[in-house]
Amino acid sequence: MAKEILLVLAAISCLLVGSTAQPSHVVHIVGGAKGWFTPPNATFYDEWASRKKFTVGDKLMFLFHSSVYNIMQVTKEDFDSCDDRHVMNRWIIGPAFINLTQPGMHYYYDSIGLHCEAGQKLKINVTAGDHAIAASGAHVTTPKLIGLFGLFTYLAYLLLM
Repeated sequence: MAKEILLVLAAISCLLVGSTAQPSHVVHIVGGAKGWFTPPNATFYDEWASRKKFTVGDKLMFLFHSSVYNIMQVTKEDFDSCDDRHVMNRWIIGPAFINLTQPGMHYYYDSIGLHCEAGQKLKINVTAGDHAIAASGAHVTTPKLIGLFGLFTYLAYLLLM
């Protein structure tokens, strides 16, 4: 029951955020209802991403407990080896929202313990899509509502898990 409530809160926050952003942009809840966690198998996040289309202007929403999980954005080489020699960005407080502002391959993993080796890693291909924003080169900003509703979603997640 708690997971269903969390999913409903996350969906509501995405709908509210979507109403303030470009109508064709999507907020992807990484891992779906399960969120960002050490997966049951090494292909869990590959399978999740294979059913999605990521375009410039979309957002990734990582639901996770701070100090238990994190997110590192790294190069392909670091992603493949679960290494942290070329860290491009790091998020340690959940939930985390990542704006997809550049087309191309993007690589993320959890660097705590052996989470990456266990398959807690995500690679996605972001396309320019049909967005006029991508063609114009304009910067997409995160609506202020995202932080507020993300906070509410995260608090519900902590209370109900």
